[in-house]
Amino acid sequence: MRIAVIGAGMASAPHFQSLADLQAEGLLTWEWVVARDAGRLASLQLPAQPRRSTRLQDVLDDAGVKAALVLTPPNTHLDIARQLARAGKHVLVEKPLDITTAGAREVVAICAASGVQLAVMLQHRMADASRQLSNLLANGQIGQLISASASARWWRPQSYYDEPGRGTLARDGGGVLMTQAIHTLDLLLQYTGRPVEVCAYAQTSPAHRMECEDTVVAILRFEGGAMATLDATTAAQPGYPACITLNGTHGSMTLTEGNLMGWLTDGQHIGVSAGHGSGSGADPMAFHHGAHRAVLADFVHSILQQREPATSGRSALLVQQVIDALLLSARSGRPVAPDYRTD
Repeated sequence: MRIAVIGAGMASAPHFQSLADLQAEGLLTWEWVVARDAGRLASLQLPAQPRRSTRLQDVLDDAGVKAALVLTPPNTHLDIARQLARAGKHVLVEKPLDITTAGAREVVAICAASGVQLAVMLQHRMADASRQLSNLLANGQIGQLISASASARWWRPQSYYDEPGRGTLARDGGGVLMTQAIHTLDLLLQYTGRPVEVCAYAQTSPAHRMECEDTVVAILRFEGGAMATLDATTAAQPGYPACITLNGTHGSMTLTEGNLMGWLTDGQHIGVSAGHGSGSGADPMAFHHGAHRAVLADFVHSILQQREPATSGRSALLVQQVIDALLLSARSGRPVAPDYRTD
């Protein structure tokens, strides 16, 4: 599988490492890396040796390239994905799909109409402990969900938000929910399913100067009566591991930075330890790239096997729909039922 990369900014490092790993294993060949800044492109220390270009058109014109990773800022995803899909190239895009849910739906529709696969880098789904928890739920071992909590109490210094466009609606599509807590919330929703109603408060704390929210607290209510709390911020020094707890009729499980711990009512103890850091502190890239590699490998296999990726674009719509509802609730001061339209 010949693959190109579009974008070479801060978030590209784990993708580059994953590509190098999978190229060494013979699953793919990294053909191109495209970036707007020629100087940055020339200075990249890459673990493999793709061709370098400042022109997306070079990738579009290369008939041998079958897929591309889109690692550019969120406000560019729709346009780039459209061009790639129309050129017949499968797309793996960094989260979020787009800065708006309407744009995200359009990305999904364009890729479907073009007959190409669309995946999103929601790598927390692919961590070993996360998948183990999914298996426990699928097998009914936790029983009926009673309550849940999700916490993403991270830290970002003001210098992080001083980068032009960061934490704005125009470039990022939002603040802590869209950029940081999207991973934890997405994972929670994989376990709980869709909430029927949410109620939230959001604010920009005194810790930061930025357009969008850096602190959110919320309650999510589910069909059947289960409830969940969400605590998300980038103003918690020095930054703490993201955590999800599920409480069921047959036991409780807690997932913290790749470590799963829990007890079932039959006396069974569950423990999976594979934590590699989460980037919750001042260094956003302080984590292992293993989950990124798993998403990329699954993406390639989904193309070869003609099946939906584990982190498909369609499945990624859910977290953006819930984020929309949370922020609408915070603005309006009332509970909101999320809009789950997909077209």
